[in-house]
Amino acid sequence: MSVLFDEPGPRARRRIRIATVLGVLAAVALVALAVRQFAANGQLDYARWQPYATWPMWRYLLGGLGSTALAAVVSAALAMALGLLLALGRLSERRWVRVPSAAYIEVVRVIPALLLVYVVLFALPRYGLDLPLFWKLAAPLTVSNSAAFAEIFRAGILSVERGQSEAGLAVGLTRLQTMRMIVLPQAARRVLPSIVSQSVGLLKDTSLGFIVSYGELLFSSKVLTAYNGLVIQSYLVAALIYLVVNASLSKLARVLEQRSKARA
Repeated sequence: MSVLFDEPGPRARRRIRIATVLGVLAAVALVALAVRQFAANGQLDYARWQPYATWPMWRYLLGGLGSTALAAVVSAALAMALGLLLALGRLSERRWVRVPSAAYIEVVRVIPALLLVYVVLFALPRYGLDLPLFWKLAAPLTVSNSAAFAEIFRAGILSVERGQSEAGLAVGLTRLQTMRMIVLPQAARRVLPSIVSQSVGLLKDTSLGFIVSYGELLFSSKVLTAYNGLVIQSYLVAALIYLVVNASLSKLARVLEQRSKARA
């Protein structure tokens, strides 16, 4: 089995263990210091956390989480569809298709999603294109993530043995039929863990809705802080929700990756 680096020796493993222990101790010390500071300033008082034990508060936050999920699902679906087309375009034998697809992917990959949000928010309205509030977030996320999905799909297609395509062509299938019926189903299974991992990043990017005043989870937390003045509590609860959701998706990606390796 090929590896990218040699197995660490006894000394290297010892250094890795020491560095890991030191890192954990440093993280614990920082958390303890933060908790101490919160306690000293009264941020851990029961009265400050009691509102978050009520259903109306959680109903409002879960509404923001629902808006976050909606933006993430729509953006992911559109980005995957566009990414697949770009991947097929970049692998095309026709130069007039391959070159624009490659140029789009390489350019969009280096542009921050935040910059695309600002383009949709400030630049497009000057030219008469003022998108609805939802699409001011979904459109830039779709564009930004489509390039990443395109590279994921391209890697999956290239990972399928060339003999699969040759066998399809040998039995009389066209290139399009071979790609649709033989190559793409295998490639999709292989890149499924990477797709889930990229979707986790897209879910975190929905926090950019804070800029366009879209009612996602982070913006809902901002509204709560303006209502009750509990800044630290509101954002810590929002961070906890993000942590649970993203950790669950990351766990799903690891499970899918392990199953993929087992099948291989």
